[in-house]
This record gives sequence, C-alpha cells and structure tokens, in this order.
Amino acid sequence: MRKLTNYLLVAVLLIGAACKSTPPKKPQLSISEDQRMEWWRDAGFGMFIHWGLYAIPAGVYKGDTVRGNAEWIMDKLDIPVKEYEQFASQFNPVKFDAEKWVSIAKDAGMKYIVITSKHHEGFCLWDSKTTDYDVMEASPFNRDIIKELAEACRREGIKFCVYYSIVDWHHPQAQAPLFPNYNAGQRDSTVFNPDFPKYYENYLKPQVKELLTEYGDIGVVWFDGDWIPDYTTEMGKELYSFIRDLQPQTIVNNRVDKGRAGMSGMNKEGVYAGDFGTPEKEIPDTGMDGVDWESCLTMNGSWGFKSTDHNWKSEKTLIHNLVEIVSKGGNLLLNVGPTAEGEIPQASVERLAAMGDWVEVNGESIYGAEASPFEKPEWGRYTIKDNVLYAHVFDWPADGKLALHPEVNPGRVSLLADESATLKFDGANATVELPEQAPDDAVSVIKIELKNAL
Repeated sequence: MRKLTNYLLVAVLLIGAACKSTPPKKPQLSISEDQRMEWWRDAGFGMFIHWGLYAIPAGVYKGDTVRGNAEWIMDKLDIPVKEYEQFASQFNPVKFDAEKWVSIAKDAGMKYIVITSKHHEGFCLWDSKTTDYDVMEASPFNRDIIKELAEACRREGIKFCVYYSIVDWHHPQAQAPLFPNYNAGQRDSTVFNPDFPKYYENYLKPQVKELLTEYGDIGVVWFDGDWIPDYTTEMGKELYSFIRDLQPQTIVNNRVDKGRAGMSGMNKEGVYAGDFGTPEKEIPDTGMDGVDWESCLTMNGSWGFKSTDHNWKSEKTLIHNLVEIVSKGGNLLLNVGPTAEGEIPQASVERLAAMGDWVEVNGESIYGAEASPFEKPEWGRYTIKDNVLYAHVFDWPADGKLALHPEVNPGRVSLLADESATLKFDGANATVELPEQAPDDAVSVIKIELKNAL
C-alpha cells in the first residue's frame, strides 16, 4: 500500500512538472475581415520600394542596356548565376538611411511601405538563417535592412510591409532544370523543376516565417512570381493559411494564389485569391466593383533603379493618378527605386514632396474616402466620405461654373484650399460658382457637405 502511494505521489509530481514546463498558449484575438482590412482601406496611398543587387548594374551590363525593367537584368541579359553573384560582394549602400526613407514617405502622405525583401534574383535584404546569400553574409554592408526599415516605420507610425518573390533565379531547386536558363519556366510553361516542392517547403516557407516572426507586425505580405509552372494552387492556399496562422491581422495580396486572372484577383475557379487585387502599371477604367484593389505604379518606366531611364511622370500626373485611383475605390502603391548607394533618386524625392504638399491640404478627400457614387464628370473626379462629397477638379471651368451631378443637394460648399471661402450653389442649374483662378494647378478640391445622404 505504501509503495502504491509512493507511485501515485511520483505520478502527480511528474504531471505537475510537465504542466509547469508548458505555458498555456496565448489566445488569439478575434478580428473580422473588415477590421483587418480597415487600416489599408483608409490609407489610400503607400510606397513601393524595389531594391536589390540589380541597383548596382542599374540596367546596364557589359555595354548592353536591359529592355524594360532594371530588376530583370539577370534574366533579360542571361547573366549566369555565378557571374551575377559578384554584385553581392559589391553591395555596400553606405548612404542608406531608414529614417530618411520613412520621412520621405511620411512627408508625401504615404501610410505604408512595401519593400522587396527578396526579388526574383534571390538576394535577401535581411539576416536569413536559411541562406548565406543575404545582406549580412554575402555583402560588405553587413546590416539588416529589413530590421532597420521596420523599426523606422514603427517609430513614425507607418505600416511596414514586405514583398517576397516566389520566383528565385539563384536557388537551384527553384530554377528551371535547363541550365544555364534558370528562368525557362517564364518562357515555356511546360518546363518544371521536380525539386520545387522542396524549395517551397524548406526554403520559401521558412523565409516567410522569418519575416513574420522576427520583425514585428507586418501589415501586408505582397507576393509576386506566381506565374511559374512549379507553383500550384494548393501551395498558394496553404501559404495564405500559413501566414494567417502566424499573424492573423496580416493582409496578403492576390498573387499568393496560382492562376490569378489579371487585375480581378480571382483564380480560375472564380474564387477570390488573397485579400486584394493588384493591377500593375495600369489603372482600371471603372475600378473593380466589390473587390479591394491596389494599383502599383512607377514614376518612370522601371521598378528598380535604371540609370538610363529619365522618362519621369510629372507631379501633376501623379496627383491625378492618386485621385483617379481613390475615386474608383482603390489604393495607390507608388514605387521608388533606390540607387546602389542607398539613396532614393532626387527626381522621385521632388515628386513625392509635391504630392505631400497637395495631400497636406487635400488629404481629407483621400484618406478613408470611398469610390465615387457617380460616373466620371467631364471636369475631374468625385470621392465621398460619410456625408461629404469631394469634387476633384482637374480642369477648372473657364466660365467659373462647375456642373454637379443632379442628385447632389449641398448644404455648404467650400474650397479645401480655403475653407473660409463659402462658394455659391445655383440649385436651379446644379452648378457651383467658382473663383476665377484655380487654387491648385494640379487638382483643386471642392468640399460639398450634403443635406441628404446619397
């Protein structure tokens, strides 16, 4: 009996010790889809950053200039893997200043930043435990760029987000098995790599986990490269769930899925892929009804820095782009391509500063605003927020009369550039009488406080 009692006592002690050594899991807070998307929908405007080893050749290699985007130089000029690796030993962006980058974005009115943690070239801008082909081991810079930028964003209240390429031209298990054509799958959809599932399971997923567990809250995981034949719908669905398990509040773009149908974000089965659609270098004519979406645009022709590309869009065009996108219910993700030294090009800085000046005056018509309830008027665009309609006037009427939609019943009409000035509304003709001169050369915004909800 005494022996039995001793056995029971030992068992109780062992169970108690086991319970003490395994702390209870922290319960996950329940969050609805609308709550998860709320900050992103309200933001309206973000910065895309394309940066990697491709900033070193800057679109030119051995006398050849790459056609199109500079970040594709490895593929487009058929640079062998070992030859391309030399850029890692040259990557030393001593002028990189995360605080300065974030300040430029914040002053422009941007609410989030998405940086290419790893582009198709395979080089990682963080201290990855899965590879030595990263900024800490392979380059003389030896600083974790993702960490520095994430911390700077949080100090300034900017949402930090990461881009990650499913494609990897450097990893042998992700390359097409037609050496040296590591990207054959881009040109021939019948070319597969039987080892790709190993790359996906043992390299891609662990890297995504690093980004989601070592750098704090991640606002968006922005995937690219879903077009390669090795990547499957099943992988995309699993990857989406994998991310949501790690950070339930994180938003994921539609390119996490295989077979996305262009801008819509729908896959072949008509099921919504990810959380938002991603039209690239274009603005949908009529928006994307019932679907969250974000248009990513460049300021010139290339995402990555290209020394020969001086075809910059004007400040006016970029402001028009922002208004047009928001008026259709989308976000603008506007790109910068830093130099190999780590500086955002001055042409980009100047344009972002001009956008910031405009947003400082007219931001209430952008942040949290919804798509126009009306078709495009001949003079510009509408946005709406609560019971306020905003008329974004691109073309100031020569006769000083702005024709509103006949359903609009204003209580008070004013200029955002001068809210003390109350404008006269002619109810009989549904027009607003305007000053002779537009207050803003790019877009002037009329604030229309409605008597009745639309």
